[in-house]
Amino acid sequence: MTTVMDRPAASAGHTASRKPLIERLNIVTALVLGAVSSVVVWQLALKLLPQDADTAFFFNREDKIMLLALIAWFVGFMTGIGALIGPFRWLMGKDLNHDENMFLAGKEQGVKRYFRYTTDHKVVGIQYLVITIIIFLVGGILAMLIRTNLGHAQGGWIEPQTYNAIVGWHGIIMIVATIIMVTGPFGNFIMPIMIGARDMAFPRLNALSFWLIVAAVPPVFISFFTGGITTGWSAYNPLASQSALGMNGYIAFICIFAISTMVAGANITTTVVKMRAKGMTWNRTPIFIYGVVASVALALPAFPVFFLSQIMSGLDRAFATSFYNVAGGGSGWLYENLFWIMGHPEVYVILIPSVAALMEMAPVFTRRPLFSFNLAIMGIAGISGLSVLVWAHHMYISGWAPLLNAPFMLTTELISIPTGMLFLVLIGTLWRGRLWMTMPLMSIFALLWNFMIGGITGIYLSDVPADAFLHGSMYVTAHFHYTLMGAGLTGALASLVYWFPKMTGRMFDKTLSWVSFWLVQIGFNVAFMGMFMVGLAGQPRRVESYAEIFNKGNLVTTIGAYTIMAGMLVLLHGVISSWRSGVKAPMNPWQAKTLEWTVANPVPLENFETLPVITSDPYGYGKAQS
Repeated sequence: MTTVMDRPAASAGHTASRKPLIERLNIVTALVLGAVSSVVVWQLALKLLPQDADTAFFFNREDKIMLLALIAWFVGFMTGIGALIGPFRWLMGKDLNHDENMFLAGKEQGVKRYFRYTTDHKVVGIQYLVITIIIFLVGGILAMLIRTNLGHAQGGWIEPQTYNAIVGWHGIIMIVATIIMVTGPFGNFIMPIMIGARDMAFPRLNALSFWLIVAAVPPVFISFFTGGITTGWSAYNPLASQSALGMNGYIAFICIFAISTMVAGANITTTVVKMRAKGMTWNRTPIFIYGVVASVALALPAFPVFFLSQIMSGLDRAFATSFYNVAGGGSGWLYENLFWIMGHPEVYVILIPSVAALMEMAPVFTRRPLFSFNLAIMGIAGISGLSVLVWAHHMYISGWAPLLNAPFMLTTELISIPTGMLFLVLIGTLWRGRLWMTMPLMSIFALLWNFMIGGITGIYLSDVPADAFLHGSMYVTAHFHYTLMGAGLTGALASLVYWFPKMTGRMFDKTLSWVSFWLVQIGFNVAFMGMFMVGLAGQPRRVESYAEIFNKGNLVTTIGAYTIMAGMLVLLHGVISSWRSGVKAPMNPWQAKTLEWTVANPVPLENFETLPVITSDPYGYGKAQS
């Protein structure tokens, strides 16, 4: 029998209907409190920081004011969304009670839980999916502005500085989108169910990782209206220290996002290591789990380095320190090393979960066991290990430590060996399989094609003499997109179609998935083959006008880009229409063997009424059932 004694009776000064603070906080209160906090701090800083002062503390007054306002935005937003309630209550010696924890989990709240600080991993997964789509939409619009401007040799209607800002903004937004596109939605929604857990190890940290990303978005948008990111997405110093106020938005964006990746990485690792179902030994753990864990294992050491590089950049801007200023004893090479120590593992933070997701789907749509599970693990481990030893191949032309060029060239070329292992696993699984020709299966073929081109073209860039010719050209941009978009995004889109039924309870429209697939893949190959051509002919990247000799190749690339845009719009339409009115999905539409397909639609709050016990691996297709 349920009683009403769990909560104290309303006092004379309070009405019975008044909600406690934890129930009144949502995205609206977060945005309002964040905006008010930043405006208040901005105005106070304007009054308290003198305009004329001789001490170093008061140099670069505008940078100090903007950084203080961005910090105030961050603190205000996180307070307004409710992220600080749990820690504050813990410090006061009174943690949240059961009812409050159930409220945080979003129990019986309907759609409202998606706009609150909700700890249920399934809600967080959907939140990640939506914000990833929004970020891709913004980044795609910026890409189309770039390609439209480059449709003519003399440039278009965008003046050079604005064009540079759009390129920088597009770059960093798309990098963030690709980092979270698999581990965010599917690592949160699917992974705990796949390992037989009821939730993540640290549910509050799970919610925190998402809302940190939301808090990071406004600073990078504000940067566009305060001078922009005119240095390219890498924001090399000391150039970044001398750039417009918009660079402060970039610094805040990266710092907040880095905290999000660190929090998410620790949470995912702990969940997989400590909360796998009974009997799920490491050789019975699905390959997708290995991909997610390898991704966050790379992010955990890499992103703190990036975080610290931006802290030093902010200090150089606001307090005239000299971490990167040669005149003050600093070095621009310090920033390059810090950036690329993050920047190259980050490529595999993006790639590994996408490839692992496709390896997860390969047995389902071939009705064969995964070919050489151990070889797949060795490939993932080899890529992860070598990826932290190759960063300086981006710096051949910088003049830093030329004696190290040969060792870095060797480690870069060696990474093709574990990559080849993953190719063999996919090809071996496809070989003589009973192929079920779905969009996710066709994505495996697309990955093999695109990643082969991305990998082979990357070998040329790893070679010092060849890189001396190709560095800074459109060839590099094409290679980069073949790797991250051709391989990474292809896996992410296949994951969307594959796990859409479990996440939404609806089947993704089959026709729209195929139309989107072919438009994106054809447009992608047309666009970036054209970019390879102009890059080999000598066209530099990050320029808003070019010689007439490159006109035809750029026109081809622009046509391909518009085809990609059409395909992505079809995909967006498919997501919205299928989610609203698609065919209701059965519990296991693909007849797969992993645990996420054993729970009902919609997935219950705690996933499993009774925790499962694992007695075999998840790839027993074609084997006699015991």
